[in-house]
Amino acid sequence: MNITVVGLGKIGLPLAVQFASKRHRVLGADVNPAVVASVNDGREPFPGEHDLQTKLSEAVEAGLLEATTDTATAVSNSDAVVVVVPLFVDADGIPDFGWMTSATQDIARGLRPGTLVSYETTLPVGTTRTRWKPMLEEGSGLVEGKDFHLVFSPERVLTGRVFADLRKYPKLIGGLSSEGAERARQFYTDVLDFDERPDLERGNGVWDLGSAEAAEMAKLAETTYRDVNIGLANQFGRFAAANGIDVYQVIEASNSQPYSHIHRPGIAVGGHCIPVYPRLYLWNDPEATVVRAAREANAEMPSYTVGIAKGAAGDLNGKRVVVLGAAYRGGVKETAFSGVFATVEALRAEGAQVFVHDPMYTDEELVSFGWEPYHLGDAVDVAIVQADHAEYRSLSKDDLPGVSVVVDGRDHLDQSRFDGIAFRTVGRA
Repeated sequence: MNITVVGLGKIGLPLAVQFASKRHRVLGADVNPAVVASVNDGREPFPGEHDLQTKLSEAVEAGLLEATTDTATAVSNSDAVVVVVPLFVDADGIPDFGWMTSATQDIARGLRPGTLVSYETTLPVGTTRTRWKPMLEEGSGLVEGKDFHLVFSPERVLTGRVFADLRKYPKLIGGLSSEGAERARQFYTDVLDFDERPDLERGNGVWDLGSAEAAEMAKLAETTYRDVNIGLANQFGRFAAANGIDVYQVIEASNSQPYSHIHRPGIAVGGHCIPVYPRLYLWNDPEATVVRAAREANAEMPSYTVGIAKGAAGDLNGKRVVVLGAAYRGGVKETAFSGVFATVEALRAEGAQVFVHDPMYTDEELVSFGWEPYHLGDAVDVAIVQADHAEYRSLSKDDLPGVSVVVDGRDHLDQSRFDGIAFRTVGRA
């Protein structure tokens, strides 16, 4: 097949490489000329994705992957189009479809009869049918279900392990017609490989959920579940800490029964997915009080954690405080909705002199965010762990000269390395 992947970001580019690895001819379309040039040179434009550089080099050298800024022309030469363009949500939870609308208009201009179009960007329920279908039909003059087919098939992978996750999890699809769904089933069966999953009653592979709306909701449901679960864990953690209880022992005990799957409390919920998709669900279902309460509970955790530091230190005004970890999670160089932002803001509100450390970022990169970089070995009064980077596992009080208070927001440090220090962990008294 000839396949166009629209959007060569941290999900789109690995997808393009995966399709090429199955010996299909892939055009990657992106609005960023620097990304296009990097891909055509066989160089990964962003670090941290396991096996991407190797697979990208192989695909480009084999002549199976080429990048372009001309989306319409790429689409006009394709049998299938996969769309992985970012959708943003503002502070009020309102989705901004701007980039996706522009990409869809480009796709419509190049759309030809017989083409399959699959949106993988997470969307509010109903978006594929009520927003993209009319836009594609108007821009192309074609009729969906007759001249071309439109489906929704959510990406379900985490950056850093995209290729493994593509094999591990069922590929969900939902079409606007039964014929479109069958085309999508055939397409994804041909371009993906699946691990054996005897734990799944339906087995691993492509799962047709019966409608685009069901596929849209499935992605929102699985990510919103995690946000709600973490919100519950955070509330358990706050109560436990206030009552002299170790919530981690409570969670371990509870989860020893197969009906309990309580997540872990922590300083923040970050990334492109878990803080964002519950807001998309709330946009569909504003009466979802459980979802709203969990999102609010999780958003409060950075300031709550700073409160723990203040309680241990007595006062943060004028204190040198380092936030350890700018990334939203360990091992990933990404700050999307990272807890570092709210943590720094809360510390500054307390009058602290704030520094940020992250082994994945240069001083210049940290400065570009408006933060003062910290170097291990510099004098500091208080340290707060925000990201569970592997490098922090071996930290000790010797790495933080002068530190009197350490707050572990991820239950990640070895407390025995901080003897004589006021050591606090979110969720523990």
